[in-house]
Amino acid sequence: MSDQPAPRPVETLQRIRELLERAGREPVDALRVAGEGGLAYASGLPEADVEALLRGEPVPPVPASGGTADPVEERHRQVVERILFLRRTRLRALPDGQVRAYSLAEIAAGAGTSAQWLDKMIKTGKAPNLDHAAGIAGFFGEKIEFLVAPPAEALDRVLQRIHKDLLEQTVERQDADLRRLKAAGPQPDLAALGVVGYAARALADVPDDTAQPIIALIESIARRSREDRARETGAE
Repeated sequence: MSDQPAPRPVETLQRIRELLERAGREPVDALRVAGEGGLAYASGLPEADVEALLRGEPVPPVPASGGTADPVEERHRQVVERILFLRRTRLRALPDGQVRAYSLAEIAAGAGTSAQWLDKMIKTGKAPNLDHAAGIAGFFGEKIEFLVAPPAEALDRVLQRIHKDLLEQTVERQDADLRRLKAAGPQPDLAALGVVGYAARALADVPDDTAQPIIALIESIARRSREDRARETGAE
């Protein structure tokens, strides 16, 4: 049994929103659910399931055939459904600019199996073994986790990637702020240089009761810097 805590997409979502807010960016595109590149597309989940998980609600398992909740059959069905999802959404570009779904023969050739076997898998709902599953996922440019991860884990993997990208962008902005600070001379305008925002981003993972007094102090220094600069300008 794993000691890792269960993924909680709603918590990762909150960290993403905090980073976006501190960067002055709207979450509309970064957290878009529908469409190519959206959260549903990237996780392999139905849009309704993504929206439920983002609200902090669990996604109930779909009962197996006959109305019984068979965990093995549920896992098999999930893998098959995500393979079909990949086939629907990862389309082949044609020379004339059109797109179409890959044929079973094309997928089978790329995954090292046969079109007949793939057809049987889809019809019976019985998932492939790990090697074949990894081959099918790889054909569509995904890892096997795309097929086998439970819904919360599947979405959290996508959100974690978004959070990582935002952190990297934050570091780049911080480096730019520091370069501007060094180039501004001995009495820079701290507010204009974004130092307050830099501090807020740098303290993103620090508890609020520790971070807020530090940010408030820096804001006070920046405000005093603006006031001193205004007085100097008025005296000239």
